[in-house]
Amino acid sequence: MSGVDIRLGRLFAKETGRSFTVAFDHGQALKLPNGTGNPVTLLERIAAGGPDAILLNKGMLAQASHVFAHRGAPAAILRADWTTIDPEMKAEAGEAYRPLIDPADALALGADALCVYLIGRPEADHMFADNVATISATIDRAHEVGLPVIVEATLWGLRNEDQKDPERLRQICRIAAEVGADAIKTEYVGDVEAQRTIIEEVGNIPVLTLGGAPGGDDEVAAAASDAISSGARGLIFGRNVWLAGDLSERLATLGGITHSVSAE
Repeated sequence: MSGVDIRLGRLFAKETGRSFTVAFDHGQALKLPNGTGNPVTLLERIAAGGPDAILLNKGMLAQASHVFAHRGAPAAILRADWTTIDPEMKAEAGEAYRPLIDPADALALGADALCVYLIGRPEADHMFADNVATISATIDRAHEVGLPVIVEATLWGLRNEDQKDPERLRQICRIAAEVGADAIKTEYVGDVEAQRTIIEEVGNIPVLTLGGAPGGDDEVAAAASDAISSGARGLIFGRNVWLAGDLSERLATLGGITHSVSAE
């Protein structure tokens, strides 16, 4: 067993083989709503709810290293790249993708894993080809230092009218698998059987579904439950956690769904 296998395994609970991760990397690419307050304080509150891991950027990991520096703390998944996601920024600057941190530097910061974007069907010339090549090289370098890589496979490019198109998402997720992803983060497409097909066709790679735009309690819980029922190995939810009216309750609900709902 390699360092990649050991660190990847730490993201998943021994009892269920699943992972509930909170995504807290939005400040690097999206405009945050007013009222979120001090990010370190919010991160401390998220960690207190007991998620298996937290996804965050290098600046926040440096500021909040104490959150992860004790036995039983969540694993730290480091966002290793950047792309234009905010609609206003995308309208002004266009589509772009850049790597931000070398895997060896991420390991030195204390990361347990990396997460990188795979942006399907962008309009920008050569962006997709460059994106695929960068991810492949990042995975190779990460494996040299023992870090697993989660590829966030999406249809966020400007050519897409439907970012949850199951057929097109199948292809993007399969590309992620073929370039060597250790795990895949992707959309829940809204249909259990279609999601099951996406998961099956990437092989023996854990697939975790993202949360997307904020929703109501029942909507978020239903999507989470259906994702787990489809065979997803966990959730990586962000705004649907830390923008919830009751943070502690939302953490408990999603953690409970992750580790208790049976796959069909």
